[in-house]
Amino acid sequence: MIKKLLIANRGEIALRIMSAAKELGIKTVMVYSEPDKNSMPVQLADEAHCIGPAQPSESYLNIPAIMTAAELSGADAIHPGYGFLSENPRFAEIVESSGLIYVGPKPEHIKLMGDKQLARGTMESLGVPILPGSNGVVKRIGDARRTASKIGYPIILKAVAGGGGRGMRIINSSAELEESFNTAQRESYMAFGSPELYIEKYIERAHHVEVQVIGDGTKAISIGDRECSMQRRHQKIVEEAPSPFISQATRKKMLETVEKAAMHLKVRSLITFEFLVDDKEDFYFIEANTRIQVEHAVTEQVNWLDLVKEQLLIASGKGFSFVKEGINHRGHAIEARINAEDPRTFSPSPGKIQFLFIPGGNGIRVDTAVFQGYEVSPYYDSMLAKVISYGRTRDEALKKLETAINHTSIVGVKTNLPLLLSLIKSPEFKSGNYTTRFLEEEFNW
Repeated sequence: MIKKLLIANRGEIALRIMSAAKELGIKTVMVYSEPDKNSMPVQLADEAHCIGPAQPSESYLNIPAIMTAAELSGADAIHPGYGFLSENPRFAEIVESSGLIYVGPKPEHIKLMGDKQLARGTMESLGVPILPGSNGVVKRIGDARRTASKIGYPIILKAVAGGGGRGMRIINSSAELEESFNTAQRESYMAFGSPELYIEKYIERAHHVEVQVIGDGTKAISIGDRECSMQRRHQKIVEEAPSPFISQATRKKMLETVEKAAMHLKVRSLITFEFLVDDKEDFYFIEANTRIQVEHAVTEQVNWLDLVKEQLLIASGKGFSFVKEGINHRGHAIEARINAEDPRTFSPSPGKIQFLFIPGGNGIRVDTAVFQGYEVSPYYDSMLAKVISYGRTRDEALKKLETAINHTSIVGVKTNLPLLLSLIKSPEFKSGNYTTRFLEEEFNW
């Protein structure tokens, strides 16, 4: 069993990992940047090491500094959380070549799924449906025009090394293509160090549904789906499990398809397969994420599982703590992300939190690392907290979430609380039949 775990992250996910580790009797080591020295994860860890200044490139992305902290602390394992180095195959390779346990997928799977075009081809070969698109990387505008002409507009440009919505451009006509192609290449290079793009057919008013899979390197289990269609510029805002849109027949087919592919790949730890689903409930693979997801909590709530504990057990060679037959989805869960940002312009809102109240109670889970007096940094992600509601039915979960968001108060920074309240009160969201275009079409965002 892992004895001492270094957590190579910050904020709420660092606390989430720490709590799971402590329940398993694992000592924890935090690495932190200079402005995070008084953060809650640093205060609660068994040991903490400063690894650099505020800039992520000099701290949370600084592999030599992290590995030095692991050596000094005597940690025998590293958990990368999400973001930062969590999908960097080189980091995973370095951890394992140093004789430490990497709590996550195999480096080769991180590399495979990080190359979006290679991932598409692999999934297609395993019988997973993919969207019509380019056959490989599209390097020149002429190639882009030919591909677009073949599959028809609208299309979407995507960064090969991308994720999180960066390097994406939706193109509705040939007149838009050249400028958007050049812009997407520049954005991809700035974000990921590679200008390489590929093209897919764009499904208007699609549903974004993802399937959570867990594997131990020999077997894999699909443990449910999540609806992630409530997005702004490809960034998720509200998620729920299970999807209120897809039928049981589609759900069964989707989970079986993904589980078969994951079994063939012999995935280890957590991996999330993401799909676009059209109005006929045909589903198409778009990407797979080889890390714990921000929205993992909704899957935990409806399955009564601790996914981080499962990661730690698998990394320790213990395997699953459950069997496939024991998976029994119960009720419904919805998650809302509270961000420090202007609710209209979405520009970040750094500053000190002068007052904070997020209600708990029956059916409400709050994942956060902020507190009254906390300084929201301009250097990191703007998410302050995740509020997760759980109910026996979707309607019950929705009412609990609406009450919790309505009673939440944060003073000192601007937040997206007004937007969240408007979203979850809207008739379209309550119906469960909303798409990735909902914010754009209904709220003009």
